[in-house]
Formats: sequence, C-alpha cells, structure tokens
Amino acid sequence: MSINATLLGEFLVFFIVLSIPIFAVISYKIGKRKSTMPSVLAFVGGCLALFPLFALIFIAVLALKKDLPKNNVYVH
Repeated sequence: MSINATLLGEFLVFFIVLSIPIFAVISYKIGKRKSTMPSVLAFVGGCLALFPLFALIFIAVLALKKDLPKNNVYVH
C-alpha cells in the first residue's frame, strides 16, 4: 500500500486552515477576561494556529494569566 503524499499535504493544509478560526475564537473568549485588548490576542492566536503546538502553548499561558479585576461600581 502506498501513501499519497499529495493527499497527506492537502489534509494538513485543511486541518491548519480549519484550526485558524477555532484558535482565534478561543483566544478571544479567554482574552476578554484576561486583557483589555482581546482582539489583539485573537489575532495572535489565529496567526499562531499556523503552528498548532505554539497556539496550544499560547492558549495555555493565556489561561494561566490572572483575570482582570472586576469593577463593581454602582451607578445611581
């Protein structure tokens, strides 16, 4: 049985293209709690999805970061 290298390459490209918006959305959702600029974190997460290991490390570091303090200011 031979392995078609073209089919393998197409599968990898499809997987990477599919993972870009997934990692961007995950980075944005986590970034809303952790940063004042979640759109920048979503962009970085999407760019790092070209290398999925780096994207996973980025999301892990982002998840371990402390949350922003909540401002419980009551407006009268």
